[in-house]
Amino acid sequence: MKMRLALLMVSLVVASLLGACAAPQPWVKPYERERLADPIMQFSRDALSDKHREHVRVVREGARGATGVQGGGCGCN
Repeated sequence: MKMRLALLMVSLVVASLLGACAAPQPWVKPYERERLADPIMQFSRDALSDKHREHVRVVREGARGATGVQGGGCGCN
C-alpha cells in the first residue's frame, strides 16, 4: 500500500514537472495577425471621434483608467 502511494506521488511530481517545461504557443499565428488588425475588426469605425469622446469623459468625470491604455505622468491636460 505504501509502495503504491509512493509511486503515485512520484508519478504526479514527474508529470507536473514535465508539464511545466512545455513551451506555450501563441494562440494567433504571425500570419493571422494581419487579418485581425483589419479595420473591420474594430468596435467603432470612427476612432478619432471615440478618442475625443473618451477625453471629454475623463475631463468631466475625473475618471481615469479601465480603458486598456497604460500611460505615465501626472494626468494633467
